[in-house]
Amino acid sequence: MNLSNLKPAEGSTKNRKRIGRGTGSGRGGTSTRGHKGAGSRSGTTTKVGFEGGQMPLQRRLPKVGFKNANRVEYVGVNLDTLQKLSDEYKVSAIDFATLKDHGLVSRNDLVKILGRGELKAKLEVKAHAFSASAQKAIEAAGGSIVKL
Repeated sequence: MNLSNLKPAEGSTKNRKRIGRGTGSGRGGTSTRGHKGAGSRSGTTTKVGFEGGQMPLQRRLPKVGFKNANRVEYVGVNLDTLQKLSDEYKVSAIDFATLKDHGLVSRNDLVKILGRGELKAKLEVKAHAFSASAQKAIEAAGGSIVKL
């Protein structure tokens, strides 16, 4: 080892511009900020999306559609899922707590039972809403429904 093959330790140096270190560095004088104007002074900020006075993108694009503030959004749980719960965990009543315990819904969700699949188990199902086909299938299997 000698002075000709010494190198700094891995990660100890940064590849960044060292500005404001004299004219000989090539980045002295105005320190890459240009001459005069707000951007040359300290403490300047611009709004997110500011395009130098050009009409910003979010204003150039047209508004599309309609968002209903009163929309009620449900998490759908199908009959085949209820049948699977009944088979695997031997439950006879399915309510919000049961669905939450098995990771099918979250704390603030509203649950709607949907009609995909086949239900053979006799279940008492408690949910916020039911599709017509799900309601028929649950009652045909000898179960009952309760709307929360």
